Amino acid sequence: MWDYSRVGAYFVTICIRNKQHYFGKIDTNVDSTKSIALLQPTEIGKKVIEEWYKTPSIREDMNIELLDFVLMPNHLHGIIFIKENQYNVRSDAMPRVLPSEKDVVNHFGSQSKNVASIIRGYKSSITMYARKNNIHFGWQPRYYVHIIRNEQDLRRIQEYIQNNPARWMYDELYSV
Repeated sequence: MWDYSRVGAYFVTICIRNKQHYFGKIDTNVDSTKSIALLQPTEIGKKVIEEWYKTPSIREDMNIELLDFVLMPNHLHGIIFIKENQYNVRSDAMPRVLPSEKDVVNHFGSQSKNVASIIRGYKSSITMYARKNNIHFGWQPRYYVHIIRNEQDLRRIQEYIQNNPARWMYDELYSV
């Protein structure tokens, strides 16, 4: 089992319950040179963006850097890079992203200072905002996370994130 507090880059996808389009609408503007698709965010969509970019300052002790991010009508994709910090310092070689045999351990423990705690806090802040502003809204209970293994994997995921709005009509999370 991978320790998600470890130094590494993590690609996350967080979805809205029942594929509801709470975050905005994809607007496609076409000019003579290229097609550009962008999300026109709703009130809660703006808050989702704002809270995402506040994540490193809220969790300053975790030494987080945010890489690529995109907000879609009913989900978001982002890359969270957890750097070496007081919670993940190891005595052997650091940083190491790929798991070794020593890393495969089955143990239960505190779910703090890791990817799960980042996502839990993030989702909670948006939920509280929605309730306070009478916005009927709900997250899917879970989220998707992928450990980025190397530069090629990172580049592929960055391209996917950057092109996501333009491919919205073909997205598995697309619904009318």
